[in-house]
Amino acid sequence: MNMSERLLAGLLVCLLATGCVSTTTTTGGVKPDADKSDAAELNYQLGARYYRNGNFELARDRLLYSIELNPKNAVAHYTLALAYEAIGNLRLATESYKQAVRISPKDYKVQNAYAVFLCNQGDFDGAGEHFATAAKITENDNAEITLTNAGVCMMQKPDQVRAEAFFREALEYRANHGEALIQLCLLKFAQGDYLASRAFLQRYLGGNIPTAGVLYLGAQIEDKLGDERAKTEYSNRLLREFPASPEARRILESG
Repeated sequence: MNMSERLLAGLLVCLLATGCVSTTTTTGGVKPDADKSDAAELNYQLGARYYRNGNFELARDRLLYSIELNPKNAVAHYTLALAYEAIGNLRLATESYKQAVRISPKDYKVQNAYAVFLCNQGDFDGAGEHFATAAKITENDNAEITLTNAGVCMMQKPDQVRAEAFFREALEYRANHGEALIQLCLLKFAQGDYLASRAFLQRYLGGNIPTAGVLYLGAQIEDKLGDERAKTEYSNRLLREFPASPEARRILESG
């Protein structure tokens, strides 16, 4: 336990110990409800810190006590769900996620966290519903990321129609969102619609810095379209900008 954790734990013990903090309601005193709220928050913060440090069982214990003190803290419930998930107790993780959503249905972080969990568990339809809900919440300033993640989740089902709808909706929030454009490029390439794939790649290149993988994809698209000049341009750029990449080696090996 590092120094900040010892100080936090010491303060927590002080708050919970009998007689450590005055509980009188006279002027200058501290009300019992205030003590309880402070202790709940301190337990949550300590639990979240344990989780971030990989101490999942300690995180679970602190978070359970925080929730006992304040059952309406949705963030504590979904952090507890993350701890349960890390421990491997998916049943209790599910219960904690559901409780978090019930308490705070308009918290996009809670909705998004539950959606990711459902996708990882193979409940793709449920995940799509919660991703969509999270994207529509006004406070979500990164709705394009939420919707792109939803599309990637649908690709795992696989449901290409719904995935494409999510990717296109992401572009309505931010027209040059690189991940959505590349996902649509890959989707159209897989469908054999190489002209559409080229169009999405060109849109991507108009507002994003390409990786070696993106340039290699460009060469593959032009190869399918039979445009040797464009294929060579992508290949040469790949070799020039990413000479040590695996994609560059593939280009060289293919001649």
